[in-house]
Amino acid sequence: MTKADIVNEISKNTGIEKVTVQKTVEAFMATIKDSLVKDKNVYLRGFGSFVIKKRAKKTARNISKNTTIIIPEHFIPSFKPAKTFVSKVKNNVKR
Repeated sequence: MTKADIVNEISKNTGIEKVTVQKTVEAFMATIKDSLVKDKNVYLRGFGSFVIKKRAKKTARNISKNTTIIIPEHFIPSFKPAKTFVSKVKNNVKR
């Protein structure tokens, strides 16, 4: 599902114009990004948490050049789904 699909689905279910829904979805995502950039986690009860994870400094290998490189400590965004969300997906997805 793409962002356009989400906008269409919300617009269809609520009767709100697509342009308004798209602005809202864009603002929602921008707010989450801005919060994470400011090192503030985002918690959405029943859905999940957007958190910042710290990756430690590590040594890696460049196989093509046969050299060792140092990857510095850095931070990455991460999503952890809520338990209710996980159980709902687990019990309802059929492949």
